[in-house]
Amino acid sequence: MFIGEYFHTIDTKGRVIIPSKFREELGEKFIITKGLDNCLFVYPQEEWKNLENKLKQLPLTSRDARAFVRFFFSGATECELDKQGRITIPPNLRNHAKVDKEIVTIGVSTRVEIWSKQQWELYNETADLSYDDIAEKMVELGI
Repeated sequence: MFIGEYFHTIDTKGRVIIPSKFREELGEKFIITKGLDNCLFVYPQEEWKNLENKLKQLPLTSRDARAFVRFFFSGATECELDKQGRITIPPNLRNHAKVDKEIVTIGVSTRVEIWSKQQWELYNETADLSYDDIAEKMVELGI
């Protein structure tokens, strides 16, 4: 399980350190793709395959399903850690997440998210206002 919040920088070549606590669970090769809320999603191979199988079940006749699958898979790329525990984030993914210098890497149970520090702070400012509302909706979902 991925948990925690880690602050790093991205270098001019687009390389970023993956926190050591995440490396073993991610494995030698893993997938990074466009995430929701202007971040990047990072999945271990097994979790990616689980997600891929679920997305394959979506009806091809649904416009929203086709759009989501295109969004999700078009930005996906396989990554490997270098000897320093870094990955190179491709330019299209850096642009999607507005990542330029300071980043925040967070654990979200089955995946890792990479955020621009500025976007993460903005997200948290607006989320603070709605956590009570979100908590109420979680009760409706049985959580």
